[in-house]
Amino acid sequence: MNFVDQAVITIKAGDGGKGCISFRREAYVPKGGPDGGNGGRGGDIYLRADPHLSTLLDFHYKKHYQAENGRPGQGAQKSGHQGADLEIRLPCGTQVFDRDELVADLVTAGERICTARGGIGGRGNAEFATSTNQAPRYAEPGRPGDERTLRLELKLLADIGLVGLPNAGKSTLLSALTAARPRIAPYPFTTLVPNLGVVRPSESESFVLADLPGLIEGASEGKGLGHDFLRHVERTRVLLFLIDATTPHPRKDLMVLKKELAAWSSDLVTRPALIALNKCDLLGSKAPPGPWAMKISALTGQGLEDLVKKLWKMLARAPLPESHGMSVHLEESRES
Repeated sequence: MNFVDQAVITIKAGDGGKGCISFRREAYVPKGGPDGGNGGRGGDIYLRADPHLSTLLDFHYKKHYQAENGRPGQGAQKSGHQGADLEIRLPCGTQVFDRDELVADLVTAGERICTARGGIGGRGNAEFATSTNQAPRYAEPGRPGDERTLRLELKLLADIGLVGLPNAGKSTLLSALTAARPRIAPYPFTTLVPNLGVVRPSESESFVLADLPGLIEGASEGKGLGHDFLRHVERTRVLLFLIDATTPHPRKDLMVLKKELAAWSSDLVTRPALIALNKCDLLGSKAPPGPWAMKISALTGQGLEDLVKKLWKMLARAPLPESHGMSVHLEESRES
């Protein structure tokens, strides 16, 4: 399945049905009055967070969505049927923008929000009858439904975000701790899209680990995978910095990572974080760097049990991810 985390769609709520112009026809009643019914309301459009979806791929193939129009009114003061509402399902973690304004942030599974209201149905001629105008010959057209162009942006929901330079061993660590099988190869930028896996510290405990594409210096300015990666870091509760212990300057690599995160969002540098030095099995007799990081080997399993225990304890104290504004401004409130 292809991973797609951005899309643009157009939504159109249903138009209201037009009112009816009709006059009562009844045997032995020479002058029947107006009896045109009102049009039905157009259907609304809702967005729902679906935990079973993990990509916006569908919205690259279908970009236009429209709810059903309201039906026109009929004689005998019969109102038209209301148009059916349309529900669009999105992955949890999707942010919805109208132009540059955030209008929905769907974090919780099952969360549902209306983003376009259907138009109100027009009034039939029966509504306009008065003592001075007993036979009105006009009715209202239905009002158009809301129409919007929305930009969808998916930010993965994960407990732990795995951050590291290319070839730090992130994919190897993910495969060692979970049942996920990401692509692993001895060259940079093997991981082109985020991969998720479930880590189980015990039979009754679990958390989600995200292997995110490798950062490089200048990623906050769009270099390398740049913004495609950094967007997903914002949702993680705890960061795991994975550093290659065999590089000449491991601490310098860590500073590069922290600098890019800070340039993207100042909130990321205050997030709970753990530092792990990977590939310690390759050092041989050479002593690993000092006590500022855990020593592990994703390949041999060295230190992984202690790593999982520490991450689990950090998660227990870490705050839950915050959602942004959930309300959508609608000019027309639905009438019953």
